[in-house]
Amino acid sequence: MIIARLLLVLILLGSLAQAQSTPGQSDAVAKTVIGPANTDLADGAAALRAGDAEEGVRLTERGLATAGGRRERVAGYSNLCAGLVMLERFEEALQACNRALQLDDRHWRSYSNRALVYLKQEQYPEAERDIVQGRSAEPACTYAQDSADDVSRRRRSRVAKHNHRRPTRGDSR
Repeated sequence: MIIARLLLVLILLGSLAQAQSTPGQSDAVAKTVIGPANTDLADGAAALRAGDAEEGVRLTERGLATAGGRRERVAGYSNLCAGLVMLERFEEALQACNRALQLDDRHWRSYSNRALVYLKQEQYPEAERDIVQGRSAEPACTYAQDSADDVSRRRRSRVAKHNHRRPTRGDSR
């Protein structure tokens, strides 16, 4: 019964969208789209959220091949970057993030993903720079502050490890 009602509502919405189109408007513009326009990008994002990086990257790459607009490409490249980080393919991840940022230099998620690439490569100044950029793109984002704190913590840990290393044969005592 619920499915029948839902189907009826969807048919009515489709009819309304068709009826509200302007004369001379093509059928391609007057159609109702239910669900994501690029299912490969949507399924790739879902796979990445589920932790399946290989499938997420595969679907995202396929979705990028048919991405319809700048917004889809930006999100796709940002997701591709995240998936490649999960697979520890950092150089490819960096390229994907850079591509997203070439398309939209205010996309905070791409800055955040690229900061993670730099963090994994222990390039702390670059990570901090991207976190600052991401924060300026989306000041209300609390994730950026958490990321900044994480970079500072990792940097301090690395310095502490370096300062407390054991002497090697060539070291003077």
